[in-house]
Amino acid sequence: MLKIRVIPTLLWKEIGLVKGVKFDSSRRVGPILPAIKVYNSRDVDELALFDISANSSMREPNYALVREVARSFFAPFTVGGGITKIEHVEKLLEAGADKVSLNSALFSHPALMDDIAARFGSQCVMVSIDALRKPNGWLCKSESGTRLTNKDPRIWAKELADRGAGEILITSIDNDGTMNGYDIELIASVCESVNIPVIASGGAGGARHMLEVLRSTSVSAVAAASIFHFTEITPSEIKRELLENGLPIRVGL
Repeated sequence: MLKIRVIPTLLWKEIGLVKGVKFDSSRRVGPILPAIKVYNSRDVDELALFDISANSSMREPNYALVREVARSFFAPFTVGGGITKIEHVEKLLEAGADKVSLNSALFSHPALMDDIAARFGSQCVMVSIDALRKPNGWLCKSESGTRLTNKDPRIWAKELADRGAGEILITSIDNDGTMNGYDIELIASVCESVNIPVIASGGAGGARHMLEVLRSTSVSAVAAASIFHFTEITPSEIKRELLENGLPIRVGL
């Protein structure tokens, strides 16, 4: 049986880490490299790093920073933000990233997903989908939640899976940063629409919320940010509690 992953997500903006609520009112968390080194000692399965200012600044990913992370972190990590060309993916993988995450660029150029999967393989591509609840369901937002699209996240996830995505990170904008729990309905609907791994994101406030989404849906991993930034809860503690509740978790010695 595949082990369930616990994935801290780090958002960096210009020179440091930030975290907000519902994609708004970002608070400064601190510099990225010290945080990376702390996670080395906290039994994380992998990290997801997102440069949330790259797209709005119309710049490429920060390859130098990715190289620094690769030298400092000893588990797999995914990098997103600023990826608009297949050459960007190549440079990120050469810099040490294990996977890349795409979001905004795919709305205007969905064939980029096909090209990346064909050249590098689906296993190195995570698609990040940010969804906002509406009266009749949800709609995707792009550009770090600043632009509303006409895409239903369930249909969009299926299209990108069909184009070669290796996994889907689905984030509820409404629940993001609230620490009140995941949007189970949203996450379950995305899981049902694809046959690739799905990562739950947006709203985790503790192991109880992770247990809830893991027991209620077919997600392969749970992602969280605020609980690791703003509480004393660590990934190691989360994983041990999940293991004690009978879930297949990889725990360090």
